[in-house]
Amino acid sequence: MNNTLLRAALALVTGTVCVIANAQQRPIPEGTTVSETALFEREYPRVDAQRRGYFRVQAPQAKEVYLDLQGKHPMEKDSDGWWYCTTKPLVVGPHFYHFVIDGVTVTDINTDTYCGSYGRSSMIEIPEGPEGDYYRPQEGVARGQIRSVVYWSDYEQKYRRCMVYTPAEYEKKPRKRYPVLYLQHGMCEDETGWGKQGKANHILDNLIAQGKCEPMIVVMDSGNCGIHFRPKRGEDPNAARAAFGASFPKILVQDIIPFIDKEFRTKADREYRAMAGLSWGGHQTFETTLRNLDKFSYIGSFSGAIFLGPGAEVSEIYDGVFADPQEFNKKVHYLFMGMGTEENMGSKRISQMLNDHGIKCTYYESQGTAHEWLTWRRCLAEFVPHLFK
Repeated sequence: MNNTLLRAALALVTGTVCVIANAQQRPIPEGTTVSETALFEREYPRVDAQRRGYFRVQAPQAKEVYLDLQGKHPMEKDSDGWWYCTTKPLVVGPHFYHFVIDGVTVTDINTDTYCGSYGRSSMIEIPEGPEGDYYRPQEGVARGQIRSVVYWSDYEQKYRRCMVYTPAEYEKKPRKRYPVLYLQHGMCEDETGWGKQGKANHILDNLIAQGKCEPMIVVMDSGNCGIHFRPKRGEDPNAARAAFGASFPKILVQDIIPFIDKEFRTKADREYRAMAGLSWGGHQTFETTLRNLDKFSYIGSFSGAIFLGPGAEVSEIYDGVFADPQEFNKKVHYLFMGMGTEENMGSKRISQMLNDHGIKCTYYESQGTAHEWLTWRRCLAEFVPHLFK
């Protein structure tokens, strides 16, 4: 690059930096705090004691900007090119959102991105009170680790990644072996969901420290359902739904479990192996465990997408696994189904069907929550204390 072009490039970059640096911004709203989802040293998004969300984005040339958070929220433009919005009070828990700038949907550069129902999203957390301490880091509680682990899948003939939680004592007790919980995300999400949105590591850390659950390894993998399910034109919806993420049970049984048992100090026996999942992950949990009871003895479904109509014959579903209730109850030490009171995933009805047939199934309802991460955090906290006893 010659000197003239270099000077021009530097002037352009310097000018751009100056425009951004000199842009006047509104004062920080009093009585607000930065959301826990904001990146380091970012000032937005913010929340207040009334559970309102505060948002800001810079788009000087834009004609129209709105916040997409459970509906459209028009944003107001200042003379300096910053757009602002304050929501009405929101329910507690995490909320996904985007900005829509002149018709183009973008994420907020002030937060990390999260896997949500419609792909990568930004997120704001409206905090609970002390009742939410079970999923927050607590002073004096030893913290485990979540590590990113790459492994080879013979089934898919490619490398895959899973996230593995190990309890705080794992490195300090090199001779001890641990039971394993395989924990699955839902549709449009991936293996990072339970760590980032679900707070699974903090939930386990706190329960272990309180002596309420056994120290365990938790494996979180991609369920091959990371896109929104839509049957193709002309495709049979039932067949398409049956095929959606259907490869995962084979990958889990053939590739993931042997890898985890080899690389980590596990108790490699069905008596010390559990599986649970949320939404579509609950569907995959039933599809995997109920057809492989030689490998699992604890089963959990959190708002599970389990398609059993009122007329289903319990003794015939899942290859007849429930035909002999006494035999099933001997093999499965704990079967759990939970959901929020503000959703309708059928978990209560299916749980009752199973119990009426003689299958021991525990049902849990999360009060005041819908198909959301707050429901699933609560379900996990209810489920894991019953494992490996």
